[in-house]
Amino acid sequence: MRKISLIATVCAAVFSLHTMAADLPVVVKIPRLTVDASEKLAREAMEACRKKGIQIGVTVVDRSGDPMVVMRDTLAPRVTLEVSRQKAYTAVNFNAVTSTMAERFTQPFSVGKVEGLVFSAGGVPIEAAGNIVGAVGVSGASTGEQDEACAQAGISAIQFELESAGI
Repeated sequence: MRKISLIATVCAAVFSLHTMAADLPVVVKIPRLTVDASEKLAREAMEACRKKGIQIGVTVVDRSGDPMVVMRDTLAPRVTLEVSRQKAYTAVNFNAVTSTMAERFTQPFSVGKVEGLVFSAGGVPIEAAGNIVGAVGVSGASTGEQDEACAQAGISAIQFELESAGI
């Protein structure tokens, strides 16, 4: 009798798991930042730095960390392109402003040693209606704080569109 009760309980659990799995969606909708919004953001970040006399490289990445727009001001060093990309990539993958992670991964063999990640100021995630849609990275200023301020200025230029996105 106990064995039959146990078998019935196990069968009920298995069938309920199947029912719960059937309720899960098979397709996930992922909001994406448009190339037009990415370009506007990058241009505004560059303009914010220009007003301070700073030449930068700026990269806007999508939710996956792939570049959407990459720009380098006329006199910005070539290295700013790679550093800005890595800052943006880090910000989107950790969904955090890179300046907040500067001291987080300092141990040998920590995630901070993974190639392609940069934990210095200048990378900022981009959110639309509470969803992360990408990130911007800026490099070239004399301080990371200046890089971050220019990145934030770029996001501010499209903030209304991000907040009113019908996601």
